[in-house]
Amino acid sequence: MNFDWRNNMDFWSGILLLFFGIGGFYMALDYEFGSALRMGPGYFPRVLACIIVAFGLFVMIRGIRTGEKVKGTWGWKPLAFLTVSLALFGWLMDRAGLIPALVVMYFVAAFAGHEFKIREVAILAACMSAFAVAVFVYGLGLPFRLFWW
Repeated sequence: MNFDWRNNMDFWSGILLLFFGIGGFYMALDYEFGSALRMGPGYFPRVLACIIVAFGLFVMIRGIRTGEKVKGTWGWKPLAFLTVSLALFGWLMDRAGLIPALVVMYFVAAFAGHEFKIREVAILAACMSAFAVAVFVYGLGLPFRLFWW
């Protein structure tokens, strides 16, 4: 078996998951772990990081066994639009409120796809914004402003 690690799709995905899992575990070391019955603030981040590391190992080993090559090139347009949509959400959240920030995020993120239908995106933005308000503002009681006024 001839393994080409430079062009192996699952191998590099597994490495990326390992990197994020180990980084998350390292950052959570400053928090108290606790126990399963009395969880501390570091319990969930460390357990989640271990799960991510396990997935990373699984994907990396699968990549070594199958040797599937990377097909295509980087999708720069989707990467750019998704990054900009998240940055706009963070910037607008304090200035415009939760609902306008979500609507702008959905519309900008929709440009990352192959087809953009304004009616579908408007329905999605309305439904997801209502769901976010129901869960985060009313369900969890988080103090988010809904609009700028």
